[in-house]
Amino acid sequence: MSAKSAISKEIFAPLDERMLGAVQVKRRTKKKIPFLATGGQGEYLTYICLSVTNKKPTQASITKVKQFEGSTSFVRRSQWMLEQLRQVNGIDPNRDSAEFDLLFENAFDQWVASTASEKCTFFQILHHTCQRYLTDRKPEFINCQSKLMGGNSILHSAADSVTSAVQKASQALNERGERLGRAEEKTEDMKNSAQQFAETAHKLAMKHKC
Repeated sequence: MSAKSAISKEIFAPLDERMLGAVQVKRRTKKKIPFLATGGQGEYLTYICLSVTNKKPTQASITKVKQFEGSTSFVRRSQWMLEQLRQVNGIDPNRDSAEFDLLFENAFDQWVASTASEKCTFFQILHHTCQRYLTDRKPEFINCQSKLMGGNSILHSAADSVTSAVQKASQALNERGERLGRAEEKTEDMKNSAQQFAETAHKLAMKHKC
């Protein structure tokens, strides 16, 4: 089982939540640790997860999840409602970059995703979720490539594929209809010709009989 599948099962499923996406991250700038903070749990992996509740009305949230070294389980850390997200910064609109910032009402984090591709997928899902579930105040997306905003997203690609399939099926049906129409016209012509031939033959037969 992949880490993201395990997070979905361990962290969100028990709370009747559905994880929409996650991105593995590291901090771009290390947090200052207080001098008295000793006895830490060692190294860890961090994931930023986007989830929604299964119950209505749907609530979306962003959760920071950690997996500490030597452990197979995951731990829920900070969590924000999607309404608290104020700004999503893609850092560079001109190139693929794994860096991004998230600004909340009471927090600001600077991250580096494991890959630029993983960041791209997470941004697409995040942008789509904001458009779908936030009605009033939506977060500002800045310094983002168009594909991060869904311009060439997997969602749009899927929709385009479905549209293309429907168009092809419709065209095939239209062509079939045209062929059937032409066949019906030919059948009608043959029927008329046969009827006319029969009438002519009948008239000739009656004439010779007389």
